[in-house]
Amino acid sequence: HASKCDLKELVGKFTSSPESIAEEILKKCESIYPLQNVFIRKVKVLKKPNFDLTKLMELHGTSAGAEDAGVILDKISAENTVKALAGSGGRL
Repeated sequence: HASKCDLKELVGKFTSSPESIAEEILKKCESIYPLQNVFIRKVKVLKKPNFDLTKLMELHGTSAGAEDAGVILDKISAENTVKALAGSGGRL
């Protein structure tokens, strides 16, 4: 049933109740071969989904005209931050 729902619903199915999908696989394969302990380990996308920018923006909760909510950082405080992080062992 993954081909009949969108990406958000599919991720919800995998994260909320992976046991239900495993049970469905178990029931479908029962006539072919009896299975035990069915788990979903990896999911592969076989067909590239259609890209819709408006749906993507709806998922993230922002519109195309939204402003950036960042904070303005002055040059002096930025330099002090870099000096404070210089001895932390990172690559700066």
